Amino acid sequence: MTLLTVSGLHAGYGRIEVVHGIDLAVDEGSVVALLGTNGAGKTTTMRAIAGQIPARGSILLDGTEIAGRSAAERVRLGIAHIPQGRGTFSDFSVEENLRLGAYTVGSRRRVAEDMDHWFTVFPILRERRRQSAGSLSGGEQQMLAIARALMSRPRLLLCDEPSLGLAPTIVRDVFKVLADLNASRGLAILVVEQNADLSLAVARHAYVMTTGTITMSGPSDTLRQDFSVRHAYLGV
Repeated sequence: MTLLTVSGLHAGYGRIEVVHGIDLAVDEGSVVALLGTNGAGKTTTMRAIAGQIPARGSILLDGTEIAGRSAAERVRLGIAHIPQGRGTFSDFSVEENLRLGAYTVGSRRRVAEDMDHWFTVFPILRERRRQSAGSLSGGEQQMLAIARALMSRPRLLLCDEPSLGLAPTIVRDVFKVLADLNASRGLAILVVEQNADLSLAVARHAYVMTTGTITMSGPSDTLRQDFSVRHAYLGV
């Protein structure tokens, strides 16, 4: 069953349109990769879906039109967004960041249970719980960003450039966490990533963007093995 359906999406900044009428879909419990070089429009697409910038077109979440709704409303409906560059609140502690991620959750008991769960998944965050997020390493901040986003118990996770600025070993750990979340929780994930090999290894389906349009889509295995696609659209 399709969870997210984006149709005819136009988005940009002021008078500058960056995304030109794209269509994409994410099925329940699936991982979908959105690939492309710098400036292709990937981050703009994610911001538009999350409700952070104005956009035209249709955005259906489980059949409900959410275009025009605020970012906060989209969080309540089940969308969580990890922005490019982590997006943690650097002056707040690890624990405060996690509580902010759960601002839509009314139950204190559930918040405490979820926080304990993520401290178990990421033990280093338990050790650093009183430290400011800005004092953490890049890898630790990415772990915190993932945990903070998931404190709202979303149905769809938008993950923008999770490997940005991280060492290769940390990047592999982050992608393993995302794959495990998908497998264990059935969490649907739309991931933007310039590292095509990593993305296609965990995704079931992929879209390739070039200058604001979708130029290629298909099963990840097919795109992975097609050298002409990799060379023409991914620059690898």
